[in-house]
Amino acid sequence: MKTGICPKCTSKEVFSGAGIMLKKGPFGSNAIPIGLTSIAALDNYVCTSCGYVESYISDPGKLTEIAGKWDKAGQEDSEEKEGV
Repeated sequence: MKTGICPKCTSKEVFSGAGIMLKKGPFGSNAIPIGLTSIAALDNYVCTSCGYVESYISDPGKLTEIAGKWDKAGQEDSEEKEGV
């Protein structure tokens, strides 16, 4: 999407919301919560042909924070299988 081509329909009608300022407060509409007191701003890309959306976090510090606080995908599944 960052290249301006939609990976789902190959349209070039892709628009970036990367320049939209994050709304203030813990529930910013262009952000995701990392923890109780931390949020990460999102750069959103939208294909206006098919409606596909991709979001990216561009702040490397927030990516590191997520890696330290969130569960890694697939970890819950493997732990559940081991306990069976």
